[in-house]
Amino acid sequence: MFSPQGPTARELAVQALSSVERGYDLLAPKFDRTPFRTPERVLDAVAGALAPLGPFGDGLDVCCGTGAGTAVLRRLCERRAVGVDLSAGMLAVARRTAPPGGGGAAAHWVRADALRLPLAPSSCDLATSFGAFGHFLPAQRRTLFEQVHAVLRPGGLLAFPVGAPPRVGSRAYWTLWGFDAVMRVRNALWRPRFVMYYRTFRLPQVRRELADAGFATGTVPLEDLGRRPDGSPRCRLVVARRR
Repeated sequence: MFSPQGPTARELAVQALSSVERGYDLLAPKFDRTPFRTPERVLDAVAGALAPLGPFGDGLDVCCGTGAGTAVLRRLCERRAVGVDLSAGMLAVARRTAPPGGGGAAAHWVRADALRLPLAPSSCDLATSFGAFGHFLPAQRRTLFEQVHAVLRPGGLLAFPVGAPPRVGSRAYWTLWGFDAVMRVRNALWRPRFVMYYRTFRLPQVRRELADAGFATGTVPLEDLGRRPDGSPRCRLVVARRR
């Protein structure tokens, strides 16, 4: 799963025993050589699904990491694409590796907590996030969605991909269950905590939280990513519009 240029087992262990911010600072130089980076095919599928919903002037990538999702915004937006992340190390990689032109919007990088976004109210048309919601406890998600809602213009969109849940009893199911259990034991025994609980991000509950924050929510199947044997999409794009 990791390239030879990726992090070693020791480096991953040190990261896992750090805080979320410090852990990603340590991982940043090799992050793009790990399976944690959002695959290009997912980024392309999201870009293709969002393009007909535009045009978009200004975009926000929530928890942008090294900027893979921000590159999607640069393709979709006409003016600027703002990447926000708590990790200075991840943002340093994003600044260093982002193409200067990008064929679209100008990139801006902001170090900030997504629970306290430092952007002006009603300043964005589109917000995205890729694979970051597991770093927020369920009790924090309402605040997160309210923060994004505040920086979107009326009618603006929050969009993020959500994979289909693994079949109960499958290898993927037990892998996620085991990872979640290990993280809970780690956080019970070690400080600072490293929050990463992806089994808590369940779409029905998330849709209720988005509605409570002021969004009208729908989903779009990402057909480019295929369908499961039962015919359901392997991945959907959640599209939440600010009322």
